[in-house]
Amino acid sequence: MSVVPQQVIDFLKTSAPFDQLNDDEMTALAKQANLIYLTDDNKSSLLKENAGRLFLIQNGQFSVKDSGQSERHLSEGDYFGYHALLDKVDYQLEVTVDKPGLVYCFTANAFEQACSYPAIADFFHGSRTDALQNQAVVDSNSMWLYKPVHEVIDHAPVQASEDVTIQQAAQIMSENKVSSLLITREDKLVGIVTDRDLRNRVVAKGTELSLPVSAIMTEGPAMIHQYRTMFDAMSMMSERNIHHLPVIDRHSRQPMGMITASDVVRHQRGNVLYIIGELAKADNLYELTRLSWQMPHYFASHAKRPGDFDIAGKVLSQATDIMTRKLIHFFQREQGAEPMKYSWVVYGSQAREDQTMGSDQDNGLLMERTPNESEARYFAEMAEYVCNGLAKCGIKLCDGNIMASNPELRLSIEEAQAEAREWVRQPTPMAIMHFNIFLDARCAAGDLDLFRRMQLARGPLLKQKMFLAALARHNNDIGIPLSVFQKFVYEKGYEQKDVIDLKVKAIAIINNLARIYALANGLAMPSTLARLAALPSGSGLSTKDAQNLRDIWLFLNRLRWRHQLTNNVTDNRVSVSELSSIERHQLKAAFKAIDRAQQGAVMNFSGGMS
Repeated sequence: MSVVPQQVIDFLKTSAPFDQLNDDEMTALAKQANLIYLTDDNKSSLLKENAGRLFLIQNGQFSVKDSGQSERHLSEGDYFGYHALLDKVDYQLEVTVDKPGLVYCFTANAFEQACSYPAIADFFHGSRTDALQNQAVVDSNSMWLYKPVHEVIDHAPVQASEDVTIQQAAQIMSENKVSSLLITREDKLVGIVTDRDLRNRVVAKGTELSLPVSAIMTEGPAMIHQYRTMFDAMSMMSERNIHHLPVIDRHSRQPMGMITASDVVRHQRGNVLYIIGELAKADNLYELTRLSWQMPHYFASHAKRPGDFDIAGKVLSQATDIMTRKLIHFFQREQGAEPMKYSWVVYGSQAREDQTMGSDQDNGLLMERTPNESEARYFAEMAEYVCNGLAKCGIKLCDGNIMASNPELRLSIEEAQAEAREWVRQPTPMAIMHFNIFLDARCAAGDLDLFRRMQLARGPLLKQKMFLAALARHNNDIGIPLSVFQKFVYEKGYEQKDVIDLKVKAIAIINNLARIYALANGLAMPSTLARLAALPSGSGLSTKDAQNLRDIWLFLNRLRWRHQLTNNVTDNRVSVSELSSIERHQLKAAFKAIDRAQQGAVMNFSGGMS
């Protein structure tokens, strides 16, 4: 009986995907392995002796061509030879020894036995395309919150025209066994009637049942269009303290269905909205700040599962939105209503709804016209109050002064359009660094139509080919943190020697890519995930590549959220030594896929000129 050296078992325990095997299975695998020291002098004979095997590099650096794909530069922890085993094709194996090293060689039988485990088979199949093999993304306990609401509603809307009688409305509700009824005018939603309305507005007051239902309906109810997410619906219901939320068609405003409190209870897997509801009840700045400073503890206590990290940024962004609207309300309660229409616009991570514990403020004010002196003073004071209030709530002031308290960030709609024209006219690298953040924008408070007018006016400008080419080239200048031989390249100047800034070196690149493709295809939403999901066929980015970038984005955000909450920090510098073996492989695959997507964008938008 052969004895397997312990160092072989120890190495396999740190090598994904074999680290998923139990001790007996790992020992059986190790017994079918040879260890060779591969040099330039002996490579021909050793590779011939071990033909048809799977190779795992323990150390050294090698340039390998083992399939119909291009040559790959590999180092410790990387595999080669699996293409031939998976495809049952005798590919010619070409290896250049750049630095001699130890390599494990596993028999075809050992590889086949290991691949009887779906996770291991998925790993090697995914490795052929560097697709992220992250089963947790598929199995996330919170991913349902990203579903558009039209996928959640499971029956046609129960509705009636505004001229039916109260009694007829009650009969329709009873026949359909529903607690609410959507009221329409010319097929468009204009109101809602609930059981509570029948109780409080009809029975309690003795209202005549022959009156039209419009006499007791709630006119102009809160509503949500079909492409918003379940999380958006839950946030709106929590903030407004409502139990029925109509779903309407985005364009026709025709009812599509209803989201109810019972739907939320049925779908919700954790109390992720507690903080939203509490913030919405705050009646003064003291209460708001007291509650806001509980958020870090809330996330540390409730974000335990991988799927919880997927929505943490959205929860925090929704909370910041509510704080903003509350602060505006507190200011106007003392100083009076606004002198003209305005939009409080948020940029960057808050706009994309991917804030982290280290995110600062990025906001501005859009006004319907150039203000006079007193109007300008009103908005200046409001901006100062809100920005300082957010800082008191833990959303730190922006070091770059990208805040509405900065006079340059309070613009009329005409000035905002002129600003966009200037961006397009001079998209120099320095200018792009300055205005890139403003390309992710969302109205968090004020007049939504005013903001939409600005977006509609800017849309054609930001689709111009020369502008998109400049954005693609600028994004390509950000290098992924991998060396030629697929080794991690770490940040310099920090106490920990193996850290990578996932925000700067990876997540920001995906955000940039999603933004470029969205602008090119006229998509106005700021969320990276929403942009990737909404890209039409023929967008320049295939559905498969968009989905892979989505999975990578989620994976990277999980890593940085876990890093922040586990270490009680606000930076994005993740230590590679804190990652599991499979996570290190996933991270390499993610970086390589991002690099390919960068090159693809340069080809699509600037003809390959970088």
